[in-house]
Amino acid sequence: MSGYSDTHLFVDGRWRDGTGERLAVVSPSTGETIGTVAHAREGDLDEALLAAERAFRDWRLISPLERSKLMRRAADILRERAESIARLMTMEQGKPLGEARIETLGAADTIDWFAEEARRTYGRVVPARAPNVTQMVVKHPVGPVAAFTPWNFPLNQAVRKVSAALAAGCSVILKGPEETPASCAELIRAFADAGVPAGVVNLVYGDPATISGYLIPHPVVRKISFTGSTAVGKHLASLAGLHMKRATMELGGHAPALVFEDADLALAVKVLSGSKFRNAGQVCVAPTRFLVQDAAFETFLSGFSQAASAIQVGDGLAEGTAMGPLANRRRVEAMEALVADAVSRGARLVTGGSRIGNRGNFFQPTVLADVPLEARVMNEEPFGPLALVNRFDTYEEALREANRLPYGLAAYAYTTSARTISGLSRDVESGMLSINHHGLGLPELPFGGIKDSGYGSEGGSEAIENYLDTRLVTSAA
Repeated sequence: MSGYSDTHLFVDGRWRDGTGERLAVVSPSTGETIGTVAHAREGDLDEALLAAERAFRDWRLISPLERSKLMRRAADILRERAESIARLMTMEQGKPLGEARIETLGAADTIDWFAEEARRTYGRVVPARAPNVTQMVVKHPVGPVAAFTPWNFPLNQAVRKVSAALAAGCSVILKGPEETPASCAELIRAFADAGVPAGVVNLVYGDPATISGYLIPHPVVRKISFTGSTAVGKHLASLAGLHMKRATMELGGHAPALVFEDADLALAVKVLSGSKFRNAGQVCVAPTRFLVQDAAFETFLSGFSQAASAIQVGDGLAEGTAMGPLANRRRVEAMEALVADAVSRGARLVTGGSRIGNRGNFFQPTVLADVPLEARVMNEEPFGPLALVNRFDTYEEALREANRLPYGLAAYAYTTSARTISGLSRDVESGMLSINHHGLGLPELPFGGIKDSGYGSEGGSEAIENYLDTRLVTSAA
């Protein structure tokens, strides 16, 4: 495809090939190979580890002010290149060009946020019990970081990890997504072109299990950050724990969206449908289980289904496209299987439910209603354009279903009752709860889950703490 180029590793300040055979990058819109990505093996990882270890010794000594300046330069470079990077992202990932452009510009904002946080890694002085004693709590970078990012947001997921690491004074080895490598590589190129020293940021691609199995136990690596499925996250967390490595885990979700009878239903339909089908539903915080109070059920279902049916699905580069393809054929097959299972158990297919055409990985925006709890899709994260609309009677009934699953990443609610809002803030078991708007994912806000959805934050002032050691220094005169 015109404009798409092969992707290389970035190790110790140098773009180069890997020692493994190159991997194909396939367009989700056409099913055709559009490029290749370098494949790192153990020797390449050893070089990245040596570079990260050496660079960390110097980077940690560079003042937070100077680190901040370099990061701000990288953010400016990313903005200057936003249009070309967005096109690469759409080619390899499929999302509409407008969404890719927003993601790229949002990544620049994230860098700016963490650049400022670099200057605020404050410690404190604790009053002593005895005269002539000084007690200081000081912050130090934890060390080289191994970061693992997925394909659904090639920049958004990577930039949080890399920016937090650099702001704290850590070096980083980023394992990028093989399915969407080029746009992720452009993020790293922006840091390199901004003047971040060689070895501070390294980028590798290859077999995920091999790379994680090699980097996480390695003594050079002191911190792990992973975004992905709960199953893989649990495995990597156990590996990190075995080697006493600090870890941040941003894992799967199955977000409930509670719509009460007193809600502004037009607003709920508009915001929730936009949130559900963004990036073809391949979003960890996408609303999935729509729980609607009886009196509002038919009105909400009708409006939501009409909104879903009106979405124009197509190539992300085409004019007017509102939803692109799924990432790969496996996701299409997964959607078909989940829909068939739900319908066989008594769910009502309101709209969609089928693949579109036979070229690429396009699937209809789909709404299922009255879905039994035993249906697979009510228990497994669909990670696609499937919306499940069920009814509830009382607050307690809605809360019971909202908290039923082991996931706890994001949740949503629509109501005009201050009492209900207060109760939800206390009762919903979720790391993030957004009420009457979609307010998640901003750089200045915490981003992370509880329960099986992981631990640690990738946003807000809490995020940088995961990359810092807290130490006590006390002295007597």
